[in-house]
Amino acid sequence: MLNLKRAAIVLAITGFAAATQISGAQAAGWAGAAADYGTSVTTGAADRVINITADTTFVSVSNGETVQFKAGGKMFTWHFDTFPEEVRFDLSKIAPADFTAMPVRVYVASNPLYRG
Repeated sequence: MLNLKRAAIVLAITGFAAATQISGAQAAGWAGAAADYGTSVTTGAADRVINITADTTFVSVSNGETVQFKAGGKMFTWHFDTFPEEVRFDLSKIAPADFTAMPVRVYVASNPLYRG
């Protein structure tokens, strides 16, 4: 009978610990950091190139697309991987510090391959 009580206590503690871990994982969410929008990739991997000029106020990309951005002799390449799939944010969130661009808004559309 004592072993049964110990087993019940161990099971209860294990279940509580597991539930705590799961709820902590769910609490982690959208932080608005660069990693929330995708990853920087090598220059040769771009699907297309977008030139940022003084007249550029926004750019539109698709989730899953890899884009090279150019402005003022600088460039960087970004693979968009967002959740939720449709988001908008300032380009400065993902651009390297030495990439000087006017305030440009990025609009990420859902991937056309997965639209219903």
